[in-house]
Order: sequence, then C-alpha cells, then structure tokens
Amino acid sequence: MRTAELLTPPLPLLVSAETFDGFNWHPSTTLTWRCPTDAPALNAFADQLPIGLAFVLRAPWEAIPSEFAWLHTGRAQASSLGLTDERALAPYAIDDATDLLFAERRPPAETFWLAADNANALFWSLHDWSHFHNHGEFTDRPSTELQCDAAALVWLWINRAAIGLPDTHWEEFRIEALASHLALRATRPDTRCPPPQVLADSAMLRALAMGLIGKSM
Repeated sequence: MRTAELLTPPLPLLVSAETFDGFNWHPSTTLTWRCPTDAPALNAFADQLPIGLAFVLRAPWEAIPSEFAWLHTGRAQASSLGLTDERALAPYAIDDATDLLFAERRPPAETFWLAADNANALFWSLHDWSHFHNHGEFTDRPSTELQCDAAALVWLWINRAAIGLPDTHWEEFRIEALASHLALRATRPDTRCPPPQVLADSAMLRALAMGLIGKSM
C-alpha cells in the first residue's frame, strides 16, 4: 500500500463566468490518495461509471448519500487499504456532494480521501475533485465538463511521477478526453462552451500545469 498527497492547485477559469456560481469557492490544494500497490493499473480511458475508486469519508456525514467503500473499491483493494465498514460517497451522488460541500462550506480535503487502484479511476476522481471546488448549476454541461476535464489532465501531468503515469499514457487520456468532450458538445448545439483548444493542445495543458506548480511553490 502507498499513500501520496497529490498536488491539485486551482486552475484559472477556462469557460464563461456564468458557468459557476461558486468558482474556486474553496481553493483546491491537495488530494490524499491511497493505492494498494506501488502504482495504479494503466488501464484505458472509459467515460462510463469508473470502478476501483471511492471517495472515503473522513468522518460520518449523515446528509451525504454514502455506501460502504468496499462496494466500489472491490474487496481486494479494500483489504489492502484496511477498509472495513468505512463509508464513501455514493457514485451517483457527485452532484449532491458538489451542492452540499458548497452549501455547508465543507473543505473537500477535510471531508474525503481517495482510494483508487487504476489510472482511469484517477482521471475521473480528479475530474470530480474539480467539481467539488467549483460549484455550478449545470445549466451548460459542456462548459462545466471542459473545466473539470482540463483540471484532471493538468493535475495528472503535475503528479505523473508520484502516480507512476507514463507520459504516453497521459497523452492517450488527453486524446480520449477530447473525443468524449466533442461527443458531449455535439448533443448541445446551443452550448456557450468555448472551443476545447485546451484539451486539443497538449503543450497548452503542460504549460498550464507548469505555471500552476510555480505559483504553488
């Protein structure tokens, strides 16, 4: 088992201001990540419900929909991480968590830690970590998702050495995240989301990541 504090410095706003009513309401700093092995499995990007992850609650929180963490990590990962009856955010409740964290002004890093054993789970966990720090009403989903996809890719790049994520695998994720975003925006022809240049340009993402590292030091 290993534990790492993933660096998650806040990104600048990449979409229109009205996308969020609480952009960066609590600036992100780090995410505690625990993995049953030295490095996550380098699986493929998948935009379905990811498996092998759980946002584990640090303390009971009755208001939030929760389930046993082992239901979502799997029993093998749970055993390696020492998880027994710990509760985790229910996978269907990402929006609930985004709303309740904002409403109650609960710092996400003081509320959850992350159990994840594969690269795809890490991408989507970081995507959700951005949601938790930037509250919005989902009136224009492509805009919200673009901001969070960019955050996930930037944070993966910043932490790739700590995670054990090869540059080539990060690039595969970038390409797939762009394709997923383009498919989403094709269903929303009236979106106010700007063109996804930040996802299309790997150099732009890497430059953004390096700029954020400099600011956080």
